Amino acid sequence: MLRRSFLSAATGALTARAAATRPPNFVVLFADDMGYGDLSCYGHPTIRTPNLDRMAEEGMRFTSFYAAASVCTPSRVGLLTGRYPVRAGQPNNTGPDTVGGLPLNETLLPQILKPRGYRTMAIGKWHLGYKPQEYLPTSRGFDHYLGLPYSNDMIPPFVKTNQPLEMYRDKTAVETIGDQSNLTERYTDEAKRFIRESGDDPFFLYLPYAMPHLPISAGERFRGRSRAGLYGDVIEAIDWSAGEILATIKDRGLDGNTMVIFASDNGPWHDLPDRMLAKGNQPWHTGSKNLLRGAKGTTWEGGPRVPGIFRWPGHVAPRQVSAEMASTLDLVPTLARAAGATLPNDRTYDGFDLMPLLRGERASSPRNEFFYFLGKRLEGVREGSWKLRFARDSASRQLEPQLFDLDMDPAERYDRYSENRETGDRLLVRLRAFAQELRADIAQ
Repeated sequence: MLRRSFLSAATGALTARAAATRPPNFVVLFADDMGYGDLSCYGHPTIRTPNLDRMAEEGMRFTSFYAAASVCTPSRVGLLTGRYPVRAGQPNNTGPDTVGGLPLNETLLPQILKPRGYRTMAIGKWHLGYKPQEYLPTSRGFDHYLGLPYSNDMIPPFVKTNQPLEMYRDKTAVETIGDQSNLTERYTDEAKRFIRESGDDPFFLYLPYAMPHLPISAGERFRGRSRAGLYGDVIEAIDWSAGEILATIKDRGLDGNTMVIFASDNGPWHDLPDRMLAKGNQPWHTGSKNLLRGAKGTTWEGGPRVPGIFRWPGHVAPRQVSAEMASTLDLVPTLARAAGATLPNDRTYDGFDLMPLLRGERASSPRNEFFYFLGKRLEGVREGSWKLRFARDSASRQLEPQLFDLDMDPAERYDRYSENRETGDRLLVRLRAFAQELRADIAQ
């Protein structure tokens, strides 16, 4: 009995030492078109998200968290490269008939992690190119891939194309997708399998969900459950998925060595184009931006400002809510530093290492500014609480600089430029200089 206890204690000590020296695991859960206000912990009154709420309770929830862009492809470019999409050479969406994609000379996060012994997998929507095969995830640092190569609406009648929507396994299209209602469940099962089969190797799991991007649908176990209708059903399915993945990590005893991050690629798709109002799609099949102005495809706050939750027990203290600025651009340097990996020194990164903030070693974020792009056009810059937006008004078409104090006015209702000309003019100079640096366009 004593011998068995001694061996058990020794084995436990060895396991603990191995965990201490082994790089941490990373899981990035990335919703599609989920609005800033779609989770209970971000203020939604009827959608129930107990798992993501618990994840926020057990870590840090950001209230000024930004996707790299307010549309699909460039948002993913920023997350996986740590560079603004214009700098990385892919500022616009790809589609089913696109040849090429994110330039092959860009180094993605899994490629940075691989030298540290990581097993890597992407599950879900890729949208960074798939023709030729060199643009698929398994040529960009991921060991395995299961998912759709672009958005789930890129089929008739929503988009004019003869290319069927196909599920890929690694580099091969394995089936044509018709019914999309079980995609979240399929992706979740695959994610759990990957985590269970990772053995003692550190792993990086990237799960960009297909939804709530239109057309939305939900599996039988979720359909009709939410008071927020079909859209709520879809969000609650994603919350279930997060809960299943967190439970799998805990069951494997990896809670203390796994950072899990949840975010969205951009805000809700409001003011839908006519092409999307077909096959049962309704204008209310989109999400909530809470009090924010604008939505997907804009540089108002409702476009790029999204939920941002970080959980890593023992490293990120629980019950933290931070109004500090952070972005998906920051994931590359943050995860690379946490893994002990080295960033390439032949390029400029636009992200910052958030670990000192996440660990509580500093009170302020290393990020003090964020630039708002729409395609190749730079329309705004935030510095601290001040946001300068320089774009044409959709109604009047007038081009005037506007200045907002986002700490006091997150809804961007009150233009303060006239009373703060010095701040506004300084930010306008900064915006123009950054546009010149990146060879981006600015409104004329």
